[in-house]
Amino acid sequence: MNYYLAVLKKYAVFSGRARRAEYWYFVLFSAIASIVLGIISAVIWDKIAILSMMYSLAILIPTLAVVVRRLHDVGKSGWWWFIGLIPIIGIIWLLVLMIIDSNPGDNKYGPNPKMSAEPISSVPPQPEQQMNSQ
Repeated sequence: MNYYLAVLKKYAVFSGRARRAEYWYFVLFSAIASIVLGIISAVIWDKIAILSMMYSLAILIPTLAVVVRRLHDVGKSGWWWFIGLIPIIGIIWLLVLMIIDSNPGDNKYGPNPKMSAEPISSVPPQPEQQMNSQ
């Protein structure tokens, strides 16, 4: 859930890099939310998934931003997301790019997020840990 919120906090940030976990957790939680909202709106408004459509529209920019950052992580330009518009082959190739591991070390898009960033955690460090680390 923290990765999902991290993507939303970087609402329209198209620079930098995104780890695989950040991208795939965002995709997972977005799919779950879309399905739940689709079911709720289908029950309420009789087969019109208006809530799901509104949610999809609301997360369009963060979705594009995280895809671009994920492409940066594997060393590709953000413009590579257009390859997904090619039927079948393009979608498969974009999926492969989302699955492969990031480039080791820094690349022209920034430092490797695996090495430079601390893991996203909702639990703050305990006071004892802070004193021991100094």
